[in-house]
Amino acid sequence: MSIQNRVKEIQQRIEAAALRSGRAVADIHVIGVTKYVSTERTVEALHAGVLELGENRWQVAKPKWEYIHEHKDKLPEPIWHYIGSLQSNKVKDVVGRFDYIHSLDRISLAEAIQKYAEKHDLTVKCFIQVNVSGEQSKQGLNPEEVMAFAEQLQGYDRIIPVGLMTMAPFEMKAEQTRPVFAGLRKLRDELLRQLGADCTIRELSMGMSNDFEVAIEEGATYVRLGTSLIGTEEDEG
Repeated sequence: MSIQNRVKEIQQRIEAAALRSGRAVADIHVIGVTKYVSTERTVEALHAGVLELGENRWQVAKPKWEYIHEHKDKLPEPIWHYIGSLQSNKVKDVVGRFDYIHSLDRISLAEAIQKYAEKHDLTVKCFIQVNVSGEQSKQGLNPEEVMAFAEQLQGYDRIIPVGLMTMAPFEMKAEQTRPVFAGLRKLRDELLRQLGADCTIRELSMGMSNDFEVAIEEGATYVRLGTSLIGTEEDEG
């Protein structure tokens, strides 16, 4: 299936999920996860209207980022999302190239981002990663740690915490993921209540190809879609 057809199908499914939950489609951002596909497929996605791109390793993203940057006068300008785990010593590769980081989960990483951003006069939009499901294989803060972490981030003026991110267990059927997504939404609402009007943590990055409709019903504002939207290497050619 072409990306154009995939975009149409996904849009219809998003609209239906938004309608079921009384939400505005305009409030839902679609991140096309391009980590499994070539530069050519990524450019095809841009031309099809997928203007937010997600990658989880700089080494894989590098040729795509560089090609698109070099041809920015001929291509739509994407918003880049770093959706993978980020090591402190890799901050230099990501900050300044990616518009959003979805995996802020420890103060040592915040310190590394702050230091690099100060040096290069940047500000960095970040999602706090939360391990709502409690899986040992998942990274992220435990829900009960998030409030204190958010308060600590107030001391890092180069970091703008824009929201929370989580991943549901991949093995679950879509409907079984609902408590995970509802839990993240409730946590965001509690942060807004306790931290007040100045709290910038408003977005919810949750939901992937297998469960994004449930995530939207539970309040997702960013969904990360790879196989369902962009496809894989097997879909190229």
